[in-house]
Amino acid sequence: MAQATIPEDVGKQAERLRKDLNYHIYRYYSLDDPVVSDAEYDEMYRALLDLESEHPGLVTNDSPTQRVGPPPSAGFTSVRHRGRMLSLDNAFNEGELKAFDERVTRGLGGRTGTVEYVCELKMDGVAVALTYENGLLVQGATRGDGEVGEDITPNLRTVLAVPLRLLAETPPDLIEVIGEVYMPEASFQKLNKDRLDNGEPVFANPRNAAAGSLRQLNPAVTASRNLNMVTFGVAYSSSTIPQYHRQELAYLRDLGFRLGEHNDKFSTIDKAAGFCLEWQRRRRDLEYEIDGVVVKVDSRTQQDALGATSKSPRWAIAYKFPPEEKTTKVIDILVSVGRTGVLTPVAVMEPVFVAGSTVTHATLHNEDEVKRKDVRVGDTVIVRKAGDVIPEVVKVITDKRTIKEVPFEMPELCPVCLSHVEREEGEAATRCVNVACPAQTFGRIAHFGSRGAMDIDGLGKETILILLDRGFIKDESDIYYLKREQLYELPGFKDKSVDNLVHAIDIARDRPTWRLLHGLGINHVGAHMAQVLAKEFPSIDALLAATEDDLLGIEGVGPRIAESVALFFDQRENQTVIERLREAGVRMADEVKAGSGDGPLKDKTFVLTGALSEFTREQASEIIEELGGKVTSSVSKKTDYVLAGAEPGSKLDKARSLGVETMSEAEFKQLTGR
Repeated sequence: MAQATIPEDVGKQAERLRKDLNYHIYRYYSLDDPVVSDAEYDEMYRALLDLESEHPGLVTNDSPTQRVGPPPSAGFTSVRHRGRMLSLDNAFNEGELKAFDERVTRGLGGRTGTVEYVCELKMDGVAVALTYENGLLVQGATRGDGEVGEDITPNLRTVLAVPLRLLAETPPDLIEVIGEVYMPEASFQKLNKDRLDNGEPVFANPRNAAAGSLRQLNPAVTASRNLNMVTFGVAYSSSTIPQYHRQELAYLRDLGFRLGEHNDKFSTIDKAAGFCLEWQRRRRDLEYEIDGVVVKVDSRTQQDALGATSKSPRWAIAYKFPPEEKTTKVIDILVSVGRTGVLTPVAVMEPVFVAGSTVTHATLHNEDEVKRKDVRVGDTVIVRKAGDVIPEVVKVITDKRTIKEVPFEMPELCPVCLSHVEREEGEAATRCVNVACPAQTFGRIAHFGSRGAMDIDGLGKETILILLDRGFIKDESDIYYLKREQLYELPGFKDKSVDNLVHAIDIARDRPTWRLLHGLGINHVGAHMAQVLAKEFPSIDALLAATEDDLLGIEGVGPRIAESVALFFDQRENQTVIERLREAGVRMADEVKAGSGDGPLKDKTFVLTGALSEFTREQASEIIEELGGKVTSSVSKKTDYVLAGAEPGSKLDKARSLGVETMSEAEFKQLTGR
């Protein structure tokens, strides 16, 4: 049945209502400065809803009525960010802030003028990235590992501080912005009260509540949680953005984004430190939680000159507030053994509620730390969460000490396998010398199968303990040689659970090599460093053959990491595990991508502009990189090709003025064979 024609005046009325409503949402949720009453807003909303009900063809993606629309999702897909979402280094006092300033000054070497800083309150929430094409929200994602996150677009559409369409008349062709989604304190308290009333477990803190709300499979649940968001930067833009961060914030505000409150610019680090200390005192005055202040170099020219490490920008730092502290009593001091054999003293304490959750254990790190703080069984101590996350003992209240407290002594034998322990000269760590220690074996296997490494779903810690106890596995490689009849012997394992674990193990044979590197548990090689190494050495064999000097030639790899990696691959027992993994069909090499081969686009630089019909920009970029080329955001004389889709804008004009070759999507498909 043909759809009825929509009268022109009705279409214009709906367009005007959409535009007005989106503007008033921006005024209310982004600026906290409404210019109409709630009743007037509701009247406009109902008018638009009535028009869309009568004429379904009027419904658009950016309509305020469509913020909660899609049905519950079956899961979240992975998406790659256009700009890396780096983490921040931390400063915990004024001295560390001044040290940061000295590094900035030294890094610039006086080449780019006076340094000014912008300070922004650090929201205690969940980092997200929002992507807009031609002004329309097309994707929202979690931070993930900084390069790849999860697509949570339907859920982010329910957050009213997230514009569905940018306010600018001529927005960038493509822009990715980063921000922080958080839950206001009042909403958090109400949510937990409702959950208690319904017999449901409560969230530990607003940050966890926000994270859980964003990962709901049903967007309607997210919409009910009253989340908010502040935007604090541009990760990628196809258009030129302001050259100063304060101007960038104003630019984001003009596009329709909500900014954080109380940000300010300062001419010296001392003045920036004063701002940090002021908000450290006033943090409880706010209606939401902050855990510090972010201090950024204002000039983008200076930011570019300073660059970044493999994890963090050199031009920004997070001043972290001292965490909340509470008093409790030490009941016992136990010793745990980690996957590298390190013995760690752990204080067992009377339960105490600290920074949003109940704490019963706190790490004491090592023997020297216990002696330095003189922590004894029976002591009354002050505890806090380091970085508001990891419980630790701050100090002993010696005034409450009696004669009954028992000093701690590091055991001479491993508490798990009873082997000798040793402490090398110059090291703080005491280690179990038995590489076959069950605690080490368990830790290595649990790490290998964890979500951040080989991600073997269903291989939980309890299952690993039983497999070890029955002798079915002795190291990581044995996972891939498990037999179905062995799995049927495990408590609670029936047809479905056996099928699921066998399937998960089979899938984990084909993980990228960086996951295998991370899973092998090489000292000082976390997930990010594993990815750095995998990009330079696309096969495990290449790493086996690499020398320390080869490793030191990689940006971000220092002497400690190089030595650790070389030592790991030089040890016979590790080589044996790798060979058994190879024989089990575990992937040992990745395809060479991103211009490292001799593809037909080797050393060719592309710029993409306009809307492509058969590829997303990300897909086209991946094709170019796979064939040896690279993609940049702006046209210059060094650009080889401009791939132009529909409504290409000024980039196409600039390409023509510079004599840069342009191509259509059809020509691109012919060139790449896609």
